[in-house]
Amino acid sequence: MTYVDIGVKLIFGLVALLVVTRLLGKKEMSQLTPFDFIYSIVLGGILEESIYDDKVSGLHVWFAAAVWGIMLYGIEKLSKKYDKIRVLLKGDSSILIQDGEFMIDELNKNHLEMEQLRTMLREHGVFSLREVRDLYLEPGGSISLRKYAEKDSVTPEMLNIKPKDDSLSFLFVDEGEINEGILKYAGKSKEWLYQQLQNEGYSDIEEVLYAEWSKTDGFFIKSYNGAKNGPAKGN
Repeated sequence: MTYVDIGVKLIFGLVALLVVTRLLGKKEMSQLTPFDFIYSIVLGGILEESIYDDKVSGLHVWFAAAVWGIMLYGIEKLSKKYDKIRVLLKGDSSILIQDGEFMIDELNKNHLEMEQLRTMLREHGVFSLREVRDLYLEPGGSISLRKYAEKDSVTPEMLNIKPKDDSLSFLFVDEGEINEGILKYAGKSKEWLYQQLQNEGYSDIEEVLYAEWSKTDGFFIKSYNGAKNGPAKGN
């Protein structure tokens, strides 16, 4: 194989990648669904394997990329036209929190732990689940949320007040288990936690789905009894 052959294949491959990328539309990386990611990887693999194979010519590269691109284009069109195909191939949004209540089935189906959920919320400037009214997990893995009205973006200047800063919140109980490391970091003991939970009306730690605490706001607790197993009907 000559350097010219390799160069021609690279040029053909680049053009093919650009064409297929245009077929995907103008999407940010965060908007790519798992399906988008997989077929992009497969296309890259096709081009990679063909570059150093003497039996594969530049025209073969174009042919393989063209067939793959046509298939993807057809799938994109079908996904736009038929919701069932779109949901099957690209997934749909999952409601994780609705009207302040956790959707346990959806959390389990998406294999999400509470601390993972808190991490995603912090990336959106939300440091406590007490602020969240509705939370959606989008097909690409990003989240969309709606805060309670009293927690939404109202500036202190609008109200002519000088608010105090909230303290950090700590996740002390996650799905019925105590986060001992976080508890120790916050300078609290198990005895203190048990006593505080009893004061809040929770005698059994296994009843508690989620319990966070901050110095300024105290406890915010959700029990398994208060959580739902799926989206509320009629919404």
